[in-house]
Amino acid sequence: MKKFILSLVAASAMSLCLRAAAPPDNPPPDARYKVDLLVVVAHPDDETAVGAYLARAIFDEKKRVAVVFGTRGNGGGNAEGQEQAAALGAIREIEARRALAHFDISEVWFLNGLDTPGQVVLDSLETWNHGDSLGRMVRLIRLTRPAVVASWLPDWVAGENHGDHQAAGVIATEAFDLAGNPTSFPEQLATPRNREDISNLTEGLSAWQAQKIYYFTDAAHTEFLEGKGPRYSAAEMSPSRHEPYARLAAEECSYHLTQGDTGQMAREALRKNNLQAFDEPVRFIFGKSYVPASKTGDLFEGTSANALPYHPPPGFKIGAQEAAVVTLGGSWNFYRQFWQAHGLENLSNLVGPEIMAQFSSRFTIPVLIQNSTDAALPVHLAITLPDGWSFVRRPDAAFSVPAHSDCSYVFEMKTASAQSGWQTIDIAADSNGVKLGEIRIRAELNGAAMPE
Repeated sequence: MKKFILSLVAASAMSLCLRAAAPPDNPPPDARYKVDLLVVVAHPDDETAVGAYLARAIFDEKKRVAVVFGTRGNGGGNAEGQEQAAALGAIREIEARRALAHFDISEVWFLNGLDTPGQVVLDSLETWNHGDSLGRMVRLIRLTRPAVVASWLPDWVAGENHGDHQAAGVIATEAFDLAGNPTSFPEQLATPRNREDISNLTEGLSAWQAQKIYYFTDAAHTEFLEGKGPRYSAAEMSPSRHEPYARLAAEECSYHLTQGDTGQMAREALRKNNLQAFDEPVRFIFGKSYVPASKTGDLFEGTSANALPYHPPPGFKIGAQEAAVVTLGGSWNFYRQFWQAHGLENLSNLVGPEIMAQFSSRFTIPVLIQNSTDAALPVHLAITLPDGWSFVRRPDAAFSVPAHSDCSYVFEMKTASAQSGWQTIDIAADSNGVKLGEIRIRAELNGAAMPE
């Protein structure tokens, strides 16, 4: 009997010890995935656009970095083998993970969007399943809890101007503004019923407000970037690696061997010890900050280890409207509204309307006419194309816009077979001889331009 009582006492004591050692029901977020910088791009190899800066931040500033890819790059060509489509995407995921592991980056995620060749951001947002990709991106900000987010510039620029690049910037910005909002994707925040059991559907994350967002661009002409954000030399030597950041960037880039203009080029540059292609400084564009920071200061200037309260964006607001407005429609109209909604008016004057197109290619331009009056508005559009360009499709130049309505006028043109320098496309609208507005688009032709 005495032994039995002692056994009960021992068992009770052990039970109490086990209870005392049991983890709390609501442990803090998993610190293994906390990062300083979250880079959001579209395709494997896009991170190489800021490779020299990542080498600096990781090796010499000891920052933790994670990378999110919108797609697996399944729509591109293969410079290394014959694998294509889904098989190519699988290879490029491996290439990306190996490349980033070279920079000690192990936190790598994919949003599962489809590679969408073209320059129109709205096309990419559609094929990426915009809402699903946004939910995934919000989840990753809440999981990694970065101080700083960096992504492609959400704007139309003359250059590669990949619609997927723009989509990455759009979704990164939207997620930056939603991750701290407890009413956005609340299923991600709800406490699981029993975190040690199976079949939990809610995720147990915490809302997170990142502090700053920056952008980088694939523009062919970068003069407009001066003074718009911090600039980092690629030619400087890394104090810890005793090599220039340009070489470290080339080493990381060389893993992307299915891509001729990045991985293959980097491998050849390293073989010849000619790093000219990687010597360009890394330029960022300041987006916005919720901590004290200067426009051209360091990415981490003013950042704090403390969590910030949620900062709601201003949102889209319809202000006083003119009787009639003539503007560019499509992606250009979306961006005007997007910048306002997310408090990014500083992006609205970076570049004027501009495009880059291939020689002898087709390109469409959407014009938006808004009539806020109580009567139908007769409109006449005069469009002047550059020499050597021609119309492929052009609706009647004279038409009527109903009262309190918008009208989209889309024309298609064919570019010249040979041309250099900037050209202009001029659009003028009038109503019964009264000027409504004028639009001038700069255009440049380049054989390497993306198709529209």
